[in-house]
Amino acid sequence: MEKIELKVVGLSYSQTQTGAYALILKESKGNRRLPIIIGGAEAQAIAIPLEKMTPSRPLTHDLFKSFLDSFDIALKEVVIYNLVEGIFFAKVICSQNGNTLEIDARSSDAVAIALRCEKPIYTHDFILGSAGIVIDEDEEKADAASEEGTSAITEVPADSAASDSVSVADLEDQLNAALQKEEYEKASKIRDEINRRRKK
Repeated sequence: MEKIELKVVGLSYSQTQTGAYALILKESKGNRRLPIIIGGAEAQAIAIPLEKMTPSRPLTHDLFKSFLDSFDIALKEVVIYNLVEGIFFAKVICSQNGNTLEIDARSSDAVAIALRCEKPIYTHDFILGSAGIVIDEDEEKADAASEEGTSAITEVPADSAASDSVSVADLEDQLNAALQKEEYEKASKIRDEINRRRKK
């Protein structure tokens, strides 16, 4: 079955489920997008490599990558291979000593690991056909124009970080504090606000 490569476009707050996020994947050669609803912790795990953040201590997916590296296991790719009653199924495909290993995983975990290992993410046409959303050319161009410098989670924080009365230096202090406390979702929002201010 032919595989279609996907790229992570980003994360957005789910409009249908409180406290949930939509992981948005886009086919690399086409205009279909695949939204996958995930939880807050899963969104945080994906946002960290997207935002190129370095946690103060390794998180679960960082630990998994360390295991792969330590035992000379090469991650080859991730495949979202099935969709049953709205639930996506994925597998992590690795190789070691010439043997190929396929490990079942939740799609959010598989994506988080692929991003850390900088490996491709694939799916099949029937999944994009049943769960994908077609984006028209105008929207595609608008997205491409705004993609540079966009954040993993697209919403300005609704706390003091969003206030223009808070200086960039204070925001950087808040960012460092959030990273120390391992509040990566908050850190991502603060970083977005810093980037927005610097573009002005």
